[in-house]
Amino acid sequence: MTIRALGTWTPKIAESAFVSEAAYVVGDVEIGEGSNVWPGAVIRADLGKIRIGRHTAVEDNCVIHSGTPSAAMGDVIIGDRVIIGHGAVLNCLSVGNNVLIGMNATILHDVHIGDNCVIAAGSLVPPGSRIPDSSFVTGVPGEIVGKPTERQLWWTREGLDGYLQLMELYRKQGL
Repeated sequence: MTIRALGTWTPKIAESAFVSEAAYVVGDVEIGEGSNVWPGAVIRADLGKIRIGRHTAVEDNCVIHSGTPSAAMGDVIIGDRVIIGHGAVLNCLSVGNNVLIGMNATILHDVHIGDNCVIAAGSLVPPGSRIPDSSFVTGVPGEIVGKPTERQLWWTREGLDGYLQLMELYRKQGL
């Protein structure tokens, strides 16, 4: 894994978290207990802090970057039990708890996403959007089309448990 300090900022990663040897983490980053970061993911906190909660999965080839055009610095706060799907790009301000961000979704500057939300794969959430709790967002540009189904929310309730087992297997094999 590539974990780098930048200036006076050094990433803080919980002992129970897993960061793939092929991920890149730099700057003012905190990764919480039981969270996991998979190959190709880039977490770059050079224009603000990035805080990732507990039991959150950052899947392969995701990009999370701090910063906002509306201020000198822009923090990114990601809650607990979040799945950030393969290839997703986040340059937002906040993601609540129990959120599924689908594969290849793009979340642009100054976006706030509430708890228990699903952002569909391939969606583009426009700058400055406020996504209330229990919203299902889809499309380009992303629009709220209703509430997530129980099947969609399964991923944040049950699906993350599989990641906890998988990261232990990777850890045991030194990967």
